Amino acid sequence: MKKLKRYINRSKSIVTGKKNLEHLYSFKDFPVFMGCVDGPQKDDIVADMEWMIDPETGIIQLKKLIPLKILYLNQHCDGTGQIWQDHYSEFARFIKKHKPGKNILEIGGAHDWIAKNYMNLVADVNWTIIEPNPQYVKNDKIKVTKGWFDEKFTIDQPINTIIHSHVLEHVYEPVKYLQHISGFLKEGDKHIFTFPNMFEQLTRKYTNCLNFEHTVFLTEYIVDYLLKKYGFNILAKDYFKDHSIFYATEKIDKIQTDLSENKYDEYKKIFFDFINYHKEMVGDLNKKMDNMKEPIYLFGAHIFATYLFAFGLKQDKIVFILDNSPGKQKKRLYGTHFKVESPKILKDKGSINLILKAGIYNEEIKKDILENINDQVIFW
Repeated sequence: MKKLKRYINRSKSIVTGKKNLEHLYSFKDFPVFMGCVDGPQKDDIVADMEWMIDPETGIIQLKKLIPLKILYLNQHCDGTGQIWQDHYSEFARFIKKHKPGKNILEIGGAHDWIAKNYMNLVADVNWTIIEPNPQYVKNDKIKVTKGWFDEKFTIDQPINTIIHSHVLEHVYEPVKYLQHISGFLKEGDKHIFTFPNMFEQLTRKYTNCLNFEHTVFLTEYIVDYLLKKYGFNILAKDYFKDHSIFYATEKIDKIQTDLSENKYDEYKKIFFDFINYHKEMVGDLNKKMDNMKEPIYLFGAHIFATYLFAFGLKQDKIVFILDNSPGKQKKRLYGTHFKVESPKILKDKGSINLILKAGIYNEEIKKDILENINDQVIFW
């Protein structure tokens, strides 16, 4: 594997703009891409993942950012799983409830799940997607622009509402992003979006919370502040499990507001609780593996597996990484030598050991395997 030589350095707090960030923790030689590939491991790129904290606000953010063309090598979000499908349908109903108007721009619509669900509820709509990798968009009723939603993006049609789903946590400069959205809207137009409930995720020790793609610990507290400061009135929120928060907002005259409290102590503790939990858990898994002669499988060809390896999970006894996504199967998890297989290969294998540490998706995955593939699987 090759070490990344050129980073995008983010030395200032995204909230205050000050260069007073404090180092928290670094992961050395972390794979820069979260998906699966066909090429050899020698072509993979690794980089140091350095987490910082703003002592004045408590915001946690990544110091060195990966160039976007490297980070988003290909599309690895295909909406696999019931939780994601439920999320898309619930979010579509949430959009409809807040009367978005006829002309909708979706930022980062990697697939057409949200549009498809919304169009089942509302037929008369003009839906446009701006997305760098729209390979899963199959709906011919959607206008697709391949590209980034940045200062170069323009659109030659009216827009009543801008929506985005699990995009805000990916942007490197959330303030500029919100300002750019505001520039496309008139006063009273809607801005409706969903993003991960990162506070719940990190508190629950989920490994898909912070990574090279999710570069800021965007809690509800921080997002509320940024929206109010940069010209959006919050109309409503809904909570989808401990997975996501739905926001309905409208553009208004700019409201100046300050953060009411410093979250430094609280957020720093949550972060190190996450680190220490995984160090201990991986240590226990390694001891268990040392005493195991039977084959061991690992679920999650994604950041779930990558983080476990970064915390030191031994690889020599793991046979395959399993994943439900057809787009990942038969490929190799980036940053590792492991080929990815469907959980269906566990059928008729009897008692099998499977490491499953996939956060909110654990129960859905476990239920499917036990009920439909192999009811003798032992989950670690």
